[in-house]
Amino acid sequence: MPHPLLEALRPVAEACGARIVPVSRMRAGDVPLHWEGEVVGGFRLPDLNGALHRMIEQVEAEMGQPLAELSREGKQRVVMVLDERGAFTVRRAVEEVADRLGVSRFTVYNYLNRADD
Repeated sequence: MPHPLLEALRPVAEACGARIVPVSRMRAGDVPLHWEGEVVGGFRLPDLNGALHRMIEQVEAEMGQPLAELSREGKQRVVMVLDERGAFTVRRAVEEVADRLGVSRFTVYNYLNRADD
């Protein structure tokens, strides 16, 4: 039976693309999870490969429909949310987001500029 702390953190890990690992499978870089002075497991952060894809998928799930089907305002909201979450620090993010939204890179840059106003 998994430790209650590990079960409680599992949805958080899944939401950010991380994993909960048992003590026996922990490795360097895992964040140890302590319970009453004892390490009961680890929080393994996701690698950056696929991070942008995971962010886009999460926002699409939050929006409740394919991104390309959103209204203009919905697409602007997606760009704003992705920007707040740091998606545009990932290389080629503008191109990927533009493809998923069904708009041009220029349009994504316009949405980003609007968010800065």
